[in-house]
Amino acid sequence: MSSKPLLPVKSDFVFKMIFGDQRNAEILAAFLKSVLDIPEYEYERLVIIDPHIKKEFEHDKYGILDVKVHTKSMSVVHVEIQLQVFPDLKQRILYSQSKLVTEQISSGQDWSVIKRVITIIITDELFIHNSDDYINQFRYRTANNIEFSRLSEINSLELGKLPMETDNTALWYWTKLIKSDDEEALDMLSQRDPHIKKAVAVLKELSADERARMLYEEHETRRRDIASMVNGARKEGRAEGHAEGHAEGRVEGHAEGRVEGRAEGRAEGRTEVLGDVLHNAMSLNMDIDSIMRLTGLSREDVEAMKK
Repeated sequence: MSSKPLLPVKSDFVFKMIFGDQRNAEILAAFLKSVLDIPEYEYERLVIIDPHIKKEFEHDKYGILDVKVHTKSMSVVHVEIQLQVFPDLKQRILYSQSKLVTEQISSGQDWSVIKRVITIIITDELFIHNSDDYINQFRYRTANNIEFSRLSEINSLELGKLPMETDNTALWYWTKLIKSDDEEALDMLSQRDPHIKKAVAVLKELSADERARMLYEEHETRRRDIASMVNGARKEGRAEGHAEGHAEGRVEGHAEGRVEGRAEGRAEGRTEVLGDVLHNAMSLNMDIDSIMRLTGLSREDVEAMKK
């Protein structure tokens, strides 16, 4: 066994280092095949979009850590790990999905240029509350399963729902790979599939690389700092809102004043502290997508607060 523990695949940083590297396109293809029901020929040419994670971190940037890929027909597949589920995650996923559609077409072009967009969102926490399945697919369909269009698809993969016992599908083994950081368990998975074996070999190589480990630890430190900052800001905003609302309501002297004052105080307190979070996040060179992911704000809200 390695002298140092393996890096966790479910870290977005490590995940992209393995699956977001064009040299590992066959690993990514094998994983996507286990999740998606797109034609086999689509995997004949996978082009990973913006694979410059190392350059971003060497220049002290808190980069976007999604994996985006074009298939042979130029469909877009977007894979994202979001271990913590925040309240507006579904809205943010829909926004990102819509952007991947609208950015394909410019003024004067025909609607036919728009290609299919598929999102895979991987979470560690409970995400889809009304399903016990660890994989769920969402498309535009009627209640009786008549499909409107295949242009947009979202797949949720929840690590916490993975059954202890295998269901003998490729997806179970790939999900187990992402979820586990135990070297013995991963070695056993390696025996199931040559692509999983290669993925584990890449993981071991990364884990033994001092530079990669340092970048991972730097990334995790930044993530914890920002998460702590966001959580502290939310608590402070709730406390300030409650205090201001209670004071204003007491001055008004009736129930309506208390309710309105408390609501206004909460809103003002949240706006003020989120402004502080945004300022600190920008000082760490975080991009807008990362700020959206951590705060739950929309792109318009972030851009408006930056002005």
